[in-house]
Amino acid sequence: MGFKMGIVGLPNVGKSTLFNALTKTASAQAANFPFCTIEPNVGEVGVPDPRLDKLAAIAGSKQIIPTRMTFVDIAGLVKGASKGEGLGNQFLANIREVDAIAHVLRCFEDGDVTHVEGRVDPVADAETIETELMLADLESIEKRRANLVRKLKGNDKEAQQQDRLLATAQDMLESGKPARLVEVDAEDAKAWKMLQLLTTKPVLYVCNVGESESVDGNEHSAKVADMATAQGNAHVIISAQIEEEISQLEPEEAEMFLSEMGLAEAGLDRLIRAGYELLKLETYFTVGPKEARAWTIRTGTAAPQAAGVIHGDFEKGFIRAETIAYDDYIAANGEQGAKEAGKMRAEGKSYIVKDGDVLHFLFNT
Repeated sequence: MGFKMGIVGLPNVGKSTLFNALTKTASAQAANFPFCTIEPNVGEVGVPDPRLDKLAAIAGSKQIIPTRMTFVDIAGLVKGASKGEGLGNQFLANIREVDAIAHVLRCFEDGDVTHVEGRVDPVADAETIETELMLADLESIEKRRANLVRKLKGNDKEAQQQDRLLATAQDMLESGKPARLVEVDAEDAKAWKMLQLLTTKPVLYVCNVGESESVDGNEHSAKVADMATAQGNAHVIISAQIEEEISQLEPEEAEMFLSEMGLAEAGLDRLIRAGYELLKLETYFTVGPKEARAWTIRTGTAAPQAAGVIHGDFEKGFIRAETIAYDDYIAANGEQGAKEAGKMRAEGKSYIVKDGDVLHFLFNT
Protein backbone atom coordinates (compact mmCIF):
# COMPACT_ATOMS: atom_id res chain seq x y z
CA MET A 1 0.00 0.00 0.00
CA GLY A 2 1.38 3.33 -1.06
CA PHE A 3 -0.74 6.42 -0.98
CA LYS A 4 -2.25 8.90 -3.39
CA MET A 5 -1.26 12.55 -3.19
CA GLY A 6 -3.04 15.22 -5.19
CA ILE A 7 -0.88 18.08 -6.46
CA VAL A 8 -3.03 21.23 -6.34
CA GLY A 9 -2.56 24.96 -6.64
CA LEU A 10 -3.52 28.03 -8.59
CA PRO A 11 -2.61 28.07 -12.31
CA ASN A 12 1.07 28.72 -13.19
CA VAL A 13 2.58 27.91 -9.78
CA GLY A 14 4.66 24.98 -11.09
CA LYS A 15 2.33 22.02 -10.45
CA SER A 16 2.86 20.30 -13.79
CA THR A 17 6.60 21.00 -13.78
CA LEU A 18 6.83 19.34 -10.35
CA PHE A 19 4.65 16.44 -11.50
CA ASN A 20 6.87 15.88 -14.55
CA ALA A 21 9.93 15.81 -12.34
CA LEU A 22 8.43 13.52 -9.74
CA THR A 23 7.21 10.95 -12.23
CA LYS A 24 10.17 11.47 -14.58
CA THR A 25 7.83 11.94 -17.49
CA ALA A 26 6.72 14.77 -19.71
CA SER A 27 3.11 13.59 -19.80
CA ALA A 28 1.83 16.70 -18.02
CA GLN A 29 2.12 19.66 -20.36
CA ALA A 30 3.92 22.43 -18.48
CA ALA A 31 2.86 25.60 -20.29
CA ASN A 32 2.52 29.23 -19.29
CA PHE A 33 -1.28 29.47 -19.39
CA PRO A 34 -4.09 28.42 -17.05
CA PHE A 35 -5.62 24.94 -17.30
CA CYS A 36 -2.81 23.33 -19.27
CA THR A 37 -3.66 20.25 -17.20
CA ILE A 38 -7.20 19.46 -18.34
CA GLU A 39 -7.42 15.86 -17.18
CA PRO A 40 -5.76 14.80 -13.93
CA ASN A 41 -2.45 13.20 -14.85
CA VAL A 42 -1.62 10.21 -12.71
CA GLY A 43 1.92 8.97 -12.16
CA GLU A 44 3.34 6.24 -9.96
CA VAL A 45 6.85 6.38 -8.53
CA GLY A 46 8.87 4.01 -6.42
CA VAL A 47 9.43 5.37 -2.93
CA PRO A 48 13.19 5.87 -2.49
CA ASP A 49 14.50 4.05 0.60
CA PRO A 50 18.27 3.41 0.95
CA ARG A 51 17.52 0.71 3.54
CA LEU A 52 15.95 -1.48 0.86
CA ASP A 53 19.13 -1.41 -1.27
CA LYS A 54 21.28 -2.38 1.75
CA LEU A 55 19.00 -5.28 2.66
CA ALA A 56 18.99 -6.52 -0.95
CA ALA A 57 22.80 -6.36 -1.14
CA ILE A 58 23.18 -8.48 2.00
CA ALA A 59 20.55 -11.03 0.95
CA GLY A 60 21.72 -11.15 -2.67
CA SER A 61 18.16 -10.42 -3.79
CA LYS A 62 17.65 -10.69 -7.56
CA GLN A 63 14.90 -8.07 -7.56
CA ILE A 64 14.31 -4.88 -5.57
CA ILE A 65 10.67 -3.78 -5.30
CA PRO A 66 10.04 -0.47 -3.53
CA THR A 67 6.63 0.54 -2.27
CA ARG A 68 4.71 2.83 -4.64
CA MET A 69 3.35 6.34 -4.31
CA THR A 70 0.78 7.83 -6.68
CA PHE A 71 0.83 11.49 -7.67
CA VAL A 72 -2.22 13.09 -9.24
CA ASP A 73 -1.68 16.40 -11.04
CA ILE A 74 -5.03 18.14 -10.69
CA ALA A 75 -6.24 21.02 -12.91
CA GLY A 76 -5.44 24.55 -11.64
CA LEU A 77 -7.99 26.12 -9.33
CA VAL A 78 -9.30 29.69 -9.49
CA LYS A 79 -11.40 31.84 -7.20
CA GLY A 80 -15.04 30.79 -7.56
CA ALA A 81 -14.23 27.11 -8.19
CA SER A 82 -16.78 26.06 -5.57
CA LYS A 83 -19.42 27.64 -7.82
CA GLY A 84 -18.04 25.96 -10.94
CA GLU A 85 -15.70 28.74 -12.12
CA GLY A 86 -12.83 27.64 -14.34
CA LEU A 87 -12.53 23.89 -14.01
CA GLY A 88 -13.81 24.00 -10.45
CA ASN A 89 -16.28 21.14 -10.49
CA GLN A 90 -13.74 18.78 -12.00
CA PHE A 91 -11.07 19.92 -9.56
CA LEU A 92 -13.33 19.27 -6.59
CA ALA A 93 -14.34 15.82 -7.83
CA ASN A 94 -10.72 14.78 -8.41
CA ILE A 95 -9.51 15.97 -5.03
CA ARG A 96 -12.02 13.75 -3.20
CA GLU A 97 -10.13 10.70 -4.45
CA VAL A 98 -6.72 11.47 -2.88
CA ASP A 99 -5.36 10.69 0.60
CA ALA A 100 -3.51 13.98 1.03
CA ILE A 101 -3.02 17.31 -0.70
CA ALA A 102 0.35 18.64 -1.80
CA HIS A 103 -0.51 22.32 -2.14
CA VAL A 104 2.06 23.92 -4.47
CA LEU A 105 2.59 27.60 -3.75
CA ARG A 106 4.46 30.04 -5.96
CA CYS A 107 7.36 31.37 -3.91
CA PHE A 108 9.46 32.60 -6.85
CA GLU A 109 9.64 35.90 -8.72
CA ASP A 110 9.60 35.64 -12.51
CA GLY A 111 8.17 38.33 -14.78
CA ASP A 112 7.99 35.85 -17.66
CA VAL A 113 5.55 33.57 -15.81
CA THR A 114 2.18 35.21 -15.31
CA HIS A 115 0.30 34.91 -12.03
CA VAL A 116 -3.45 34.45 -12.34
CA GLU A 117 -4.01 37.39 -9.95
CA GLY A 118 -0.98 39.45 -10.96
CA ARG A 119 1.06 39.15 -7.76
CA VAL A 120 3.27 36.76 -5.78
CA ASP A 121 1.66 36.08 -2.40
CA PRO A 122 1.74 32.37 -1.45
CA VAL A 123 -0.19 32.85 1.81
CA ALA A 124 -3.05 34.58 -0.05
CA ASP A 125 -2.93 31.79 -2.68
CA ALA A 126 -3.23 29.16 0.04
CA GLU A 127 -6.17 31.02 1.57
CA THR A 128 -7.89 31.21 -1.85
CA ILE A 129 -7.80 27.45 -2.30
CA GLU A 130 -8.70 26.71 1.33
CA THR A 131 -11.69 29.06 1.05
CA GLU A 132 -12.91 27.37 -2.13
CA LEU A 133 -12.63 23.94 -0.53
CA MET A 134 -14.49 25.15 2.56
CA LEU A 135 -17.28 26.69 0.45
CA ALA A 136 -17.59 23.45 -1.54
CA ASP A 137 -17.81 21.45 1.70
CA LEU A 138 -20.51 23.75 3.09
CA GLU A 139 -22.59 23.40 -0.06
CA SER A 140 -22.16 19.61 0.01
CA ILE A 141 -23.13 19.43 3.70
CA GLU A 142 -26.30 21.48 3.21
CA LYS A 143 -27.43 19.19 0.37
CA ARG A 144 -26.64 16.03 2.31
CA ARG A 145 -28.42 17.16 5.46
CA ALA A 146 -31.50 18.06 3.41
CA ASN A 147 -31.47 14.56 1.91
CA LEU A 148 -31.33 12.97 5.37
CA VAL A 149 -34.57 14.55 6.66
CA ARG A 150 -36.83 11.60 5.78
CA LYS A 151 -34.49 9.01 7.33
CA LEU A 152 -34.12 11.14 10.47
CA LYS A 153 -37.91 11.17 10.91
CA GLY A 154 -37.78 7.39 10.80
CA ASN A 155 -35.12 7.34 13.58
CA ASP A 156 -32.51 5.76 11.28
CA LYS A 157 -29.40 5.42 13.51
CA GLU A 158 -26.92 5.63 10.65
CA ALA A 159 -28.60 8.80 9.38
CA GLN A 160 -28.54 10.27 12.88
CA GLN A 161 -24.80 9.67 13.16
CA GLN A 162 -24.18 11.12 9.70
CA ASP A 163 -26.29 14.22 10.40
CA ARG A 164 -24.56 14.78 13.75
CA LEU A 165 -21.12 14.62 12.13
CA LEU A 166 -22.20 16.84 9.24
CA ALA A 167 -23.58 19.40 11.70
CA THR A 168 -20.29 19.39 13.62
CA ALA A 169 -18.34 19.92 10.39
CA GLN A 170 -20.76 22.68 9.34
CA ASP A 171 -20.21 24.54 12.63
CA MET A 172 -16.43 24.35 12.16
CA LEU A 173 -16.60 25.55 8.55
CA GLU A 174 -19.00 28.39 9.36
CA SER A 175 -16.50 29.58 11.96
CA GLY A 176 -13.97 29.92 9.11
CA LYS A 177 -11.94 26.80 9.89
CA PRO A 178 -11.39 23.59 7.87
CA ALA A 179 -13.19 20.39 8.88
CA ARG A 180 -9.89 18.61 9.64
CA LEU A 181 -9.79 20.54 12.93
CA VAL A 182 -12.86 18.63 14.20
CA GLU A 183 -11.93 16.14 16.94
CA VAL A 184 -13.57 12.83 16.09
CA ASP A 185 -14.18 9.96 18.53
CA ALA A 186 -12.92 6.48 17.60
CA GLU A 187 -16.51 5.20 17.23
CA ASP A 188 -17.21 7.92 14.64
CA ALA A 189 -13.90 7.64 12.75
CA LYS A 190 -15.15 5.35 9.96
CA ALA A 191 -18.36 7.33 9.35
CA TRP A 192 -16.38 10.59 9.42
CA LYS A 193 -14.00 9.31 6.76
CA MET A 194 -16.95 8.20 4.60
CA LEU A 195 -18.16 11.81 4.44
CA GLN A 196 -15.18 12.54 2.14
CA LEU A 197 -15.12 16.24 2.97
CA LEU A 198 -12.45 18.12 1.05
CA THR A 199 -11.12 20.05 4.04
CA THR A 200 -10.50 16.88 6.06
CA LYS A 201 -7.60 15.99 3.73
CA PRO A 202 -4.16 16.47 5.36
CA VAL A 203 -2.24 19.33 3.71
CA LEU A 204 1.44 19.55 2.81
CA TYR A 205 2.53 22.97 1.53
CA VAL A 206 5.14 22.78 -1.22
CA CYS A 207 7.07 26.04 -1.55
CA ASN A 208 8.23 26.26 -5.16
CA VAL A 209 11.29 28.53 -5.09
CA GLY A 210 13.89 29.62 -7.64
CA GLU A 211 17.05 27.58 -8.24
CA SER A 212 19.28 29.83 -6.14
CA GLU A 213 16.86 29.61 -3.18
CA SER A 214 16.45 25.83 -3.12
CA VAL A 215 18.54 25.28 0.04
CA ASP A 216 17.29 27.95 2.44
CA GLY A 217 14.18 29.28 0.72
CA ASN A 218 13.27 32.98 0.72
CA GLU A 219 10.95 35.48 2.39
CA HIS A 220 7.91 33.97 0.64
CA SER A 221 8.66 30.42 1.84
CA ALA A 222 9.36 31.76 5.34
CA LYS A 223 5.81 33.15 5.46
CA VAL A 224 4.44 29.79 4.33
CA ALA A 225 6.47 28.07 7.07
CA ASP A 226 4.90 30.37 9.69
CA MET A 227 1.42 29.68 8.30
CA ALA A 228 1.98 25.91 8.24
CA THR A 229 3.25 25.91 11.83
CA ALA A 230 0.24 27.93 13.01
CA GLN A 231 -2.11 25.45 11.29
CA GLY A 232 -0.28 22.33 12.41
CA ASN A 233 0.45 21.45 8.77
CA ALA A 234 3.76 20.52 7.15
CA HIS A 235 5.79 22.30 4.46
CA VAL A 236 8.76 21.53 2.21
CA ILE A 237 10.94 23.80 0.08
CA ILE A 238 11.46 22.57 -3.48
CA SER A 239 12.63 24.10 -6.74
CA ALA A 240 10.46 22.41 -9.38
CA GLN A 241 12.93 23.64 -11.98
CA ILE A 242 15.82 21.82 -10.29
CA GLU A 243 13.72 18.69 -9.81
CA GLU A 244 12.89 18.65 -13.50
CA GLU A 245 16.58 18.96 -14.41
CA ILE A 246 17.53 16.17 -11.99
CA SER A 247 14.86 13.88 -13.41
CA GLN A 248 16.60 13.91 -16.80
CA LEU A 249 20.01 12.87 -15.38
CA GLU A 250 21.57 9.49 -14.66
CA PRO A 251 21.79 8.67 -10.90
CA GLU A 252 25.52 9.52 -10.60
CA GLU A 253 25.10 12.79 -12.50
CA ALA A 254 22.06 13.68 -10.40
CA GLU A 255 24.03 13.10 -7.18
CA MET A 256 26.85 15.35 -8.45
CA PHE A 257 24.34 18.02 -9.51
CA LEU A 258 22.65 17.97 -6.08
CA SER A 259 26.02 18.26 -4.37
CA GLU A 260 26.94 21.28 -6.51
CA MET A 261 23.61 22.91 -5.58
CA GLY A 262 24.30 22.29 -1.87
CA LEU A 263 21.36 19.84 -1.55
CA ALA A 264 21.67 16.62 0.45
CA GLU A 265 18.83 14.88 -1.38
CA ALA A 266 16.31 15.34 -4.16
CA GLY A 267 13.05 17.15 -3.43
CA LEU A 268 11.14 13.95 -4.25
CA ASP A 269 12.68 12.25 -1.22
CA ARG A 270 11.76 15.15 1.07
CA LEU A 271 8.25 15.34 -0.34
CA ILE A 272 7.58 11.62 0.12
CA ARG A 273 9.03 11.58 3.63
CA ALA A 274 6.89 14.58 4.60
CA GLY A 275 3.87 12.84 3.06
CA TYR A 276 4.55 9.68 5.06
CA GLU A 277 4.79 11.67 8.28
CA LEU A 278 1.62 13.57 7.37
CA LEU A 279 -0.38 10.36 6.92
CA LYS A 280 1.39 8.51 9.76
CA LEU A 281 2.77 5.80 7.47
CA GLU A 282 5.79 3.54 7.91
CA THR A 283 7.61 0.76 6.05
CA TYR A 284 8.45 -2.86 6.75
CA PHE A 285 10.47 -5.22 4.57
CA THR A 286 10.42 -8.80 3.31
CA VAL A 287 13.83 -10.01 2.18
CA GLY A 288 15.11 -13.13 0.42
CA PRO A 289 17.24 -14.31 -2.50
CA LYS A 290 14.33 -13.85 -4.92
CA GLU A 291 13.39 -10.29 -3.94
CA ALA A 292 13.74 -7.53 -1.36
CA ARG A 293 10.47 -5.68 -1.03
CA ALA A 294 9.14 -2.69 0.90
CA TRP A 295 5.55 -2.53 2.21
CA THR A 296 3.72 0.52 3.51
CA ILE A 297 1.46 0.36 6.57
CA ARG A 298 -0.11 2.87 8.92
CA THR A 299 1.78 3.50 12.17
CA GLY A 300 0.34 1.30 14.91
CA THR A 301 -0.58 -1.62 12.61
CA ALA A 302 -0.60 -5.06 14.28
CA ALA A 303 1.29 -7.97 12.69
CA PRO A 304 -1.76 -9.80 11.20
CA GLN A 305 -2.98 -6.62 9.46
CA ALA A 306 0.55 -5.91 8.23
CA ALA A 307 0.60 -9.43 6.76
CA GLY A 308 -2.75 -8.69 5.11
CA VAL A 309 -1.11 -5.96 3.04
CA ILE A 310 0.74 -8.75 1.20
CA HIS A 311 -2.29 -11.04 0.89
CA GLY A 312 -5.61 -11.43 2.68
CA ASP A 313 -4.86 -15.12 3.37
CA PHE A 314 -1.78 -14.10 5.35
CA GLU A 315 -3.99 -12.13 7.73
CA LYS A 316 -6.75 -14.74 7.99
CA GLY A 317 -4.41 -17.63 8.75
CA PHE A 318 -1.77 -15.64 10.68
CA ILE A 319 0.30 -17.74 13.12
CA ARG A 320 3.30 -15.58 13.91
CA ALA A 321 5.81 -13.13 12.45
CA GLU A 322 9.53 -13.87 12.54
CA THR A 323 10.91 -10.40 13.16
CA ILE A 324 14.34 -8.80 12.87
CA ALA A 325 14.85 -5.07 13.44
CA TYR A 326 16.53 -3.35 10.47
CA ASP A 327 19.63 -2.31 12.46
CA ASP A 328 20.03 -5.86 13.80
CA TYR A 329 19.74 -7.34 10.29
CA ILE A 330 22.48 -5.01 9.01
CA ALA A 331 24.74 -5.50 12.02
CA ALA A 332 24.43 -9.30 11.83
CA ASN A 333 24.95 -9.28 8.04
CA GLY A 334 21.66 -10.99 7.29
CA GLU A 335 19.02 -13.38 8.58
CA GLN A 336 21.32 -16.24 9.57
CA GLY A 337 23.62 -13.95 11.52
CA ALA A 338 20.64 -12.35 13.26
CA LYS A 339 19.34 -15.81 14.26
CA GLU A 340 22.73 -16.82 15.66
CA ALA A 341 22.97 -13.55 17.58
CA GLY A 342 19.51 -14.10 19.07
CA LYS A 343 18.10 -11.07 17.27
CA MET A 344 15.25 -12.87 15.50
CA ARG A 345 12.01 -12.77 17.51
CA ALA A 346 8.76 -14.71 17.12
CA GLU A 347 5.94 -12.19 17.48
CA GLY A 348 2.24 -12.96 17.82
CA LYS A 349 -1.06 -11.31 16.86
CA SER A 350 -0.72 -8.40 19.31
CA TYR A 351 2.71 -7.28 18.03
CA ILE A 352 2.73 -3.74 16.65
CA VAL A 353 5.02 -3.63 13.62
CA LYS A 354 7.82 -1.05 13.81
CA ASP A 355 9.28 1.01 10.98
CA GLY A 356 12.13 -0.91 9.35
CA ASP A 357 11.17 -4.36 10.65
CA VAL A 358 12.27 -7.25 8.44
CA LEU A 359 9.41 -9.76 8.61
CA HIS A 360 8.66 -13.33 7.59
CA PHE A 361 5.06 -14.40 8.15
CA LEU A 362 3.92 -17.91 9.02
CA PHE A 363 0.26 -18.68 8.34
CA ASN A 364 -2.29 -21.49 7.87
CA THR A 365 -3.81 -21.88 4.42
